[in-house]
Amino acid sequence: MNVALWIVAGVLAVLFGMAGVMKATQPKEKLAEKLPWVADVSVGTLRLIGVSELLGALGLILPAVTGIAPILTPIAAAGLALIMALAVVTHARRKEPSAIVFNVVLFAAAVFVAWGRFGPYSF
Repeated sequence: MNVALWIVAGVLAVLFGMAGVMKATQPKEKLAEKLPWVADVSVGTLRLIGVSELLGALGLILPAVTGIAPILTPIAAAGLALIMALAVVTHARRKEPSAIVFNVVLFAAAVFVAWGRFGPYSF
């Protein structure tokens, strides 16, 4: 189970890291071409989401690898799950079912990592 948690955390870290960098650095107009919901949020909110996703991605891996404050790993996973829950609400309001499905899958993966690292497979 520890290996599965590492694999899921690694995949989540890559996905959230890429998405976070993209949202934190690219102009809003360029992002709006790929992500239609971007038009509904301010630039500040968009950057906050991007930085939060990037920090969450780092938090999934670095504390566990370095052994420095490993409790941050499940906290990061729980934070990313919260971001995905809020994303589901946003996409539900916009009636975007395919985005909802993707966010629910990421939510479930983040909850799995949080559960495993808070509970039976903590560091």
